[in-house]
Amino acid sequence: MTRHPLFGILLAVFGTLVLTPDTMFMRWSEMGGFEMVAWRGLLMGVAMLVMWAILSRDRRADLLILGSGFGLTIVVCQFFNATLFGLGISVAPVAVVLFGLATVPIFSAILAWLILGEPTRRATWVTIAAVMTGIGIAVFSGDKGQIGLDRNSLYGALFGLGTALVLALNFVVMRRRPQLPILLVIGVGAALAGATALGVAGPQAMTNGNVWAIAVTGLVILPVSFFTLSLASRYTHASNVSLLLLLETVLGPVWVWVGTGEAPTPMMIVGGAIVVGSLAVYIIWTGRRPGPGGPVH
Repeated sequence: MTRHPLFGILLAVFGTLVLTPDTMFMRWSEMGGFEMVAWRGLLMGVAMLVMWAILSRDRRADLLILGSGFGLTIVVCQFFNATLFGLGISVAPVAVVLFGLATVPIFSAILAWLILGEPTRRATWVTIAAVMTGIGIAVFSGDKGQIGLDRNSLYGALFGLGTALVLALNFVVMRRRPQLPILLVIGVGAALAGATALGVAGPQAMTNGNVWAIAVTGLVILPVSFFTLSLASRYTHASNVSLLLLLETVLGPVWVWVGTGEAPTPMMIVGGAIVVGSLAVYIIWTGRRPGPGGPVH
């Protein structure tokens, strides 16, 4: 199965679908930015490090890889990913942050070309253009007016763009160095982000809000989704993984609507249909392409 072009695609789809309700639970937590980052980072870090300790076949070798340039790059990527996304959601509308996050495939294609010398197929670029159009309609159109770029929205968009950049770099490096211990490097990065945020927020603030909601994201949603997405990048192009991650941009606001009553506008639904339809066509097309006979396509 790992030799089929769809293997990496299906891993990425699963990881993204697990990730989509993340923002709903973040809203339910009713916490500030640094409190969310602290809980999510520490819980995710502990969960992934425990899994690494149980599943690793050579802990000494893994620790040596952790200290390598590529290992430390993933740690830094996860640190900023956890920090920027949590802060963005805390200050801006979910849709604005997720729109910035939607630029992951653009960064992935550029970084894959720069780091791996890996060409990006024309079909991928066409699909990127289609989904970006759909997301633009979903986010910036609606019968209640446009989302204005006030200070908070601007911060949210910038945090989303920063998250997109480090996520793309994460996927590209994982593809470049498949021997990296995913659970260890991502777990350390998440734990460092959580510990740093805890130092900023202070222990006394950690019981504000609904701890159970943020615990679901830190113990279940984030470990499962990021492990699966990082693993998927070993079996398909980084741009493919990041392209499928765009499903979160459409489904994330839907989950928020279901969980908080914030209904999407008709134009948001139209934009979401364009994104889902484009991705469906792309997945079907990828599955019909003959693979080169190796695990990576």
